[in-house]
Amino acid sequence: MTIKNLIQLPDGYLNRTPIFQYILLSMIFPLWAVAAALNDILITQFKHVFELSDFASALVQSAFYGGYFLVAIPASMVIKKTNYKFGIITGLLFYIAGCTLFYPASEMATYTMFLFAIFSIAIGLGFLETAANTYSSMIGPRQFATLRLNISQTFYPIGAISGILLGKYLVFQEGASLEEQMAAMSPEEAHAFGLQMLQHTLEPYKYIIFVLIGILVLFVITKFPACKPVSEKPKASEKSPNLLQTLKYLGVNKSFRKGIAAQFLYVGMQVTVWSFTIRLALDLNPNINERVASNFMVFSFIAFFIGKFIANFLVTRFMASKVLFIYSIIGSAMLAYVAFVPNITAVYAAVVVSMLFGPCWPTIYAETLGVVKDKKYTELAGAILVMSIVGAAVVPAAQGYVSDLLDSLQLAFLVPMACFIYVGFYFFGEMKRNAVTEKAEEPQKMAQ
Repeated sequence: MTIKNLIQLPDGYLNRTPIFQYILLSMIFPLWAVAAALNDILITQFKHVFELSDFASALVQSAFYGGYFLVAIPASMVIKKTNYKFGIITGLLFYIAGCTLFYPASEMATYTMFLFAIFSIAIGLGFLETAANTYSSMIGPRQFATLRLNISQTFYPIGAISGILLGKYLVFQEGASLEEQMAAMSPEEAHAFGLQMLQHTLEPYKYIIFVLIGILVLFVITKFPACKPVSEKPKASEKSPNLLQTLKYLGVNKSFRKGIAAQFLYVGMQVTVWSFTIRLALDLNPNINERVASNFMVFSFIAFFIGKFIANFLVTRFMASKVLFIYSIIGSAMLAYVAFVPNITAVYAAVVVSMLFGPCWPTIYAETLGVVKDKKYTELAGAILVMSIVGAAVVPAAQGYVSDLLDSLQLAFLVPMACFIYVGFYFFGEMKRNAVTEKAEEPQKMAQ
């Protein structure tokens, strides 16, 4: 498949967006969403089968997002030496390998082995996100970089809903909740029943492997533009910056540091809310089982999907940071409701919060990447932004710890509320910074 009439500009952006390649690239986004959503299922399943505390059950997310953290810089270095397409293909291969590890994990039936399989999947996803997020923002005209990434991210909820439905019908079973069933069994019966339940965790990953192979083939046979800045190719007298030089360059960029902190806390709060929504529903209504409670996650991802469309509409008419600042105020208030209202409406409030999550990640990502003016640092800057996903390894564990400490999962939702408040302050600062920039550019526009 060829690319016609494309012109790559010196900064790596293109004169237009190649539609087929952009659609295929956007199909990568729901693939990592499926894996992330299945974690929310696994946390609930493992909690009772392995008799874990809330803190220990949250280690599923720590293993998953810890893998992202460790692989981001190696992935960026591979992409820098090759191209975005090679990084995506590498990620797909690791993803497939990680899914196959659920075969031995379901047979060995140990929590550690499942965590290793989840960690292995995350290595592949680290490659995918490092490549796909930056590539999506660059595969077209520069002025539409944020919008392009927002549109690609709109596909995320499709994968997330698919992951929850796979978990609902393939992992969770009919009847009473696991906690209720296992409470009525002897230790020996509960152990045997737990082993049987663990076999079901393999089922979703069988289907995912076939989808991944299909996408992998499409990427192998499709030609993609490089989108590599001309400035990143060193002249004879100029060496390409090494890792230490790049970190030093990025470290003195105040806007970049603030973006990293905001992304760390944003991803952490998003994953935390989703990790414990099913558990919250089970706690507030003990008459439902896991299958019924998982419906709230389906509602959450539908709300997430709708929220992205609304945000995409709003950011074309208003300053993105202003839209997200308002979202943050509403989101913080809704999480306070989740923490303090002791009835099932708190779960619906958690669903509403998902509508407000949608535009945060791509907006923070694109705007933070945009403050890196010297484009020879782009790949590593994108990798560090992906590394900030490690917030999802830290914040859920923090909420689990607070839940165990206070003996109240509901009050522990104050942890993501605090994160949303910080994100609100970040967008308020960005709103002011953008307003100053626009004011400074006005004389130049008038002169033209």
